[in-house]
Amino acid sequence: MKQNKHFISHKLFFSVLFFAISMGCFAQEAEPKAGASAQELADKMANPVASLISVPLQNNLTYGIGPYNGIKYQINIQPVVPFKLSENLNLITRYILPVVDQQDVTGQDTHEFGLSDATVTAFFAPKTKGIIFGAGPAFLVPTATEKLLGTEKFGIGPSVLVMHQGKGLSIGFLANQIWSVAGNADRADFNQFYTQIFLTHSYKSGASLGITSEITQNWQGNTTLITVSPNVGAITKLGGQTMQFAVMPLIPVVGHQSIKPDWGLRAVVAFIFPGA
Repeated sequence: MKQNKHFISHKLFFSVLFFAISMGCFAQEAEPKAGASAQELADKMANPVASLISVPLQNNLTYGIGPYNGIKYQINIQPVVPFKLSENLNLITRYILPVVDQQDVTGQDTHEFGLSDATVTAFFAPKTKGIIFGAGPAFLVPTATEKLLGTEKFGIGPSVLVMHQGKGLSIGFLANQIWSVAGNADRADFNQFYTQIFLTHSYKSGASLGITSEITQNWQGNTTLITVSPNVGAITKLGGQTMQFAVMPLIPVVGHQSIKPDWGLRAVVAFIFPGA
């Protein structure tokens, strides 16, 4: 039974990975012919507060988690929806809804499957030249369908983005700090800091190369997890749908033995709606 569950997780992830690599290879041939160029779209996808509707599906597979060498497959559904508040100010809303399938993470011979807690971020982003800035609230929403997949807490805190973007080059970071403010009093409080540092270079074809580092600091549990991910991506069109594909390893460099995986992989499939 355990092998079957591992096989299902492997099959789901590597199907997405193979699809991303196969489609990404045709990015040059399928470059969008009208509207924004492929490179412009790649630059916008590298900008977390770009005024662009997109729906990324981020697939993560990690092995060797904790003392029981657990395995986790997590798909993050991450729609980004912008709102124009004025000529010089946009509101960029970002949603992350994780679906998790994990084995031997919370204990020996354990298995959990279902939704984890959602994160909703709202960036108020003024139109600026040179340095791009965004700030606003971040919310933790207790949407978990299993007790061990969530916190049973509602949380809130600040989020911020600072980046510089020139044609073909994007560099910056985004961060949030969330504290629990309500929820199940019998569960531990939530107090966590997260930041993502990124550097991406795009090309005329819509291809991109970059490196990302993610840092998660759980103040309540006094644990830190730092990963580094070199990545490759491509903009393409399938029929009339503009898409981006990206693949990258998840390389853990710092982490407590209870949460640090041995290694991981990520494949991203993003649906882009340039004219929306």
